[in-house]
Amino acid sequence: MKISTFGYSIKQGLKNIRRNLLFSLASVGTIVACLFLFGIFYTIVLNMEKEIESIENSLTISVFFDEGTSENQIKNIGNEIKKISNVDQMYYISSDKAWDTYINDVYNGDKDYVNSVFGDDNPLADSSSYELTLKDIGLQKNTVDQITAISGVRQVNSSDGTAKSLNSIKGLVGYASFGVIIILLLVSLFLISNTITIGISVRKEEIAIMKLIGAKDFFVRAPFLVEGVIIGLVGSLIPVGIVCIIYNSLTQYLTEHFTIVQNMVDFVSVGQVCKGMLSISLLIGVGVGFLGSLFATHKHLRV
Repeated sequence: MKISTFGYSIKQGLKNIRRNLLFSLASVGTIVACLFLFGIFYTIVLNMEKEIESIENSLTISVFFDEGTSENQIKNIGNEIKKISNVDQMYYISSDKAWDTYINDVYNGDKDYVNSVFGDDNPLADSSSYELTLKDIGLQKNTVDQITAISGVRQVNSSDGTAKSLNSIKGLVGYASFGVIIILLLVSLFLISNTITIGISVRKEEIAIMKLIGAKDFFVRAPFLVEGVIIGLVGSLIPVGIVCIIYNSLTQYLTEHFTIVQNMVDFVSVGQVCKGMLSISLLIGVGVGFLGSLFATHKHLRV
């Protein structure tokens, strides 16, 4: 595109917006409203995903060994487990450490009382284990089967019910996100397309003359594309600022005034929310503006 053509397209695109200011503002307002709703949904989903990830990281698999398994054999079992691609982190818990943990949890660390009851014996002498965290909790069953097949492994304890519930929640969140985005895109496309159509109808005679004197298709269409992109750009920036201000104020208020919220929920940072929403909003806003203009010109200009 020549610089003169580019300048003309920008100038005419801005003129189109001024000519149809009411409809242009309506389109901008619609995009702002749609992306504002999306922003609210986005912050909720982002925090839900963080909480789900936190729960997933806290879920562990316990691997116990056959009675009489030597330390060398336990080490070899650990090496085999590390080869499994879905294993994230692995910790070895000796029988002595397991017994100390049990005393702390059940007897509040009263070793004198425990020694008077059990003596110097360790009832959990054969309870050495590996504690594992997984990269993908959805592959837990397959991972457990792989670990169970390793020679010397007596038992593998896992939270199958919790894993299934988390997978179901993640799936529901994913489908809901996709559905909301599609609905917002369709609404915005419809409104921008209508705005561009009005601009075309106002300039029908001018466009007909331009085509008669040999104006190329792109030259005729470019101002309307610029109009749609500008509407989408403006409409995508406003809700980002609004959502970020509201999110920052709300999270600060909740953490400062409600201790239980501060202890239970670790909110996603404002910076992360704004950065993610800015890129998504620009992509949606500018993309919808461009596509809306493209569809309208293709349908009504017949160029």
